[in-house]
Amino acid sequence: MAFLLCFLLLFSSCASTPEPDVTEPMEQEEGAVENRDTPMEEEEVVDEFFHYGDLPEGTENLPVLGFNEIWAYLRTGREWALKNNYPISDMVYFAAEIDIYGKLTDVPNRRNVGKFPGRVHLSVISNDRARTHFILEPGSALRRTLVADLLEASKPYDGLNIDFEYIPGRDGDNFLSFLKELRVGLGSKLFTVALPARSKTIGDDVFNYEKIKPLVDRIFVMAYDEHWSGSKPGSIASLSWGRSVAEYALKTLGPEKLIMGLPFYGRAWGDTNPATAYSHSQIERVKKENSIPEIHRENGIPTFNYKTTIKVTAYYEDIYSLSLRSSMYRDAGVKSIGFWALGQEDPGVWNFFKLSG
Repeated sequence: MAFLLCFLLLFSSCASTPEPDVTEPMEQEEGAVENRDTPMEEEEVVDEFFHYGDLPEGTENLPVLGFNEIWAYLRTGREWALKNNYPISDMVYFAAEIDIYGKLTDVPNRRNVGKFPGRVHLSVISNDRARTHFILEPGSALRRTLVADLLEASKPYDGLNIDFEYIPGRDGDNFLSFLKELRVGLGSKLFTVALPARSKTIGDDVFNYEKIKPLVDRIFVMAYDEHWSGSKPGSIASLSWGRSVAEYALKTLGPEKLIMGLPFYGRAWGDTNPATAYSHSQIERVKKENSIPEIHRENGIPTFNYKTTIKVTAYYEDIYSLSLRSSMYRDAGVKSIGFWALGQEDPGVWNFFKLSG
């Protein structure tokens, strides 16, 4: 029981990506099934591994997949997860934040990853809809200050990455003008934006791929969280769903600006979650169903405890699934991929990727 609970907590907290809006679920291709019998073309397999110990069974003969660019997010405090011999062209340092006053805060120190040979991008997040609304308001003092702070903070970096995932529906035009302003101020620095996965055009979408495309150098499509903590159990990104996301992204963005995001993490779901509020009648039912013999009182407040068994369902990514997914994307025409996030993967996965650009 203790193992199951620890497993559940580990997987439920491993990804910091916001949950999708349940009112706008992603479409999955009807009747699509992942094909695990399709042979992959034979390619070179490297002999020196990036981690110690044996590779998982079934991975020894996987191909080494080449991409023009390979991106990876690195969270502050986990700098140990970045190895300089990994085939990574671009590292996204996650993340500076915007406080309740609209000020830029917690900017990662570029010198912490000074030995990394590739490009390093400062990532900035805004995970509150109300706050995002005010900082995007054109002409406001908050926005002017934030833009100036972002341009200043990005000076030691090779690029700036905007990861605003909670934008109110009526602020789409304000987001576009915000990106335009940053594009001008950044000059020749690489400008990227992280966008949620789409498999079709959505009306009045604040993350409209076609409108955002001309304003940035790269778009990191977060092709994960098809299933999330509040959904039914399922893959973080099933192959059929990922295929439809990649097809739409390639059609609207083209391969030169697209970075297809892949998850390193997994999730687990329990069939019950007792951590909730109860009415008195519900409490009485819980006591009856679990044969609570007696209650105790703490300073007059009734309390009881009991043990129960929960069934845990987990979906996660390993070397094989990541190779299968990456091969599917490459065969579809994707030239660049990216991962969320370093430190969550089996380090052996890096044996099966290479930079070919």
